[in-house]
Amino acid sequence: MPIINVSVTGRPDAALSATIAREVSELTATHLRKDPTITAVAISYLDPQHWFAGGKSMAEHGAKTFWLDIKVVDGTNTKLELEGYLKAIFAAFGRMLGQTHEESYAFVHEVPAAAYGYGGKTQEFRFISGRLKAA
Repeated sequence: MPIINVSVTGRPDAALSATIAREVSELTATHLRKDPTITAVAISYLDPQHWFAGGKSMAEHGAKTFWLDIKVVDGTNTKLELEGYLKAIFAAFGRMLGQTHEESYAFVHEVPAAAYGYGGKTQEFRFISGRLKAA
């Protein structure tokens, strides 16, 4: 049930957005074991003249870049899973965007289960309810 926000340089492109959403959802399911049916991906585009790294715009660098920001419940993934996910994300964006600037970022927020949820129910509530039903 993660929410994933992705920003990339370039003009809005529906086909690229669909590719990014699909790839990110698949990698999130594979590496972090998150259910793709309840994974949300929001994608925004920024003009490369307005994204800077090292004091120069991406337009000046002649490169593309991205920022991926995902929220997951704390303690649901190991350090090795997170490491594998970040490596896979960087490789995927390299394939999807082409020449990607080294200063592209991915950030996994691990948040408390009691402070995170969807549909008006926290993940902690869902966990406890599931355990009670199983008992």
